[in-house]
Amino acid sequence: MNGTGKILAISISSKKGIPKSNVGHAVLKAGHGIEGDAHAGDWHRQVSLLANESIDKIRTAGLPTVEPGNFAENITTQGFDLLSLNIGDKIYLGDSELEITQIGKECHSKCDIYQTVGDCVMPREGLFAKVLKGGTIQLNDEIRRND
Repeated sequence: MNGTGKILAISISSKKGIPKSNVGHAVLKAGHGIEGDAHAGDWHRQVSLLANESIDKIRTAGLPTVEPGNFAENITTQGFDLLSLNIGDKIYLGDSELEITQIGKECHSKCDIYQTVGDCVMPREGLFAKVLKGGTIQLNDEIRRND
């Protein structure tokens, strides 16, 4: 994987704790997150990201039907090395700018994915970011680092 990739899926939900739905485009608002997503707001986890390559690990582990959004991530990436990022790094999705604020998360209750295959990648490989510069994003938009 090189320094650029693409947005494979954009997923939002109107309430926390329900599956996210895939959408073709979304509006990122600076200091807020994705318009219409329940996790948006004035905090450090405005947008969540997960690589499709991470989702492939769960597919290989025995759950071939998992899809982008099933891990409650907002942005599913492809061809971009999310795992090389550190807290404070900046990435660009189209014209929008995000800053990585958290890597992984504590999983308080074992999700259906964990119950089925005995593992979930989101607690280890999911990233969270805040929106520094807003804009509209859509499928296949380029993702790149601030290098």
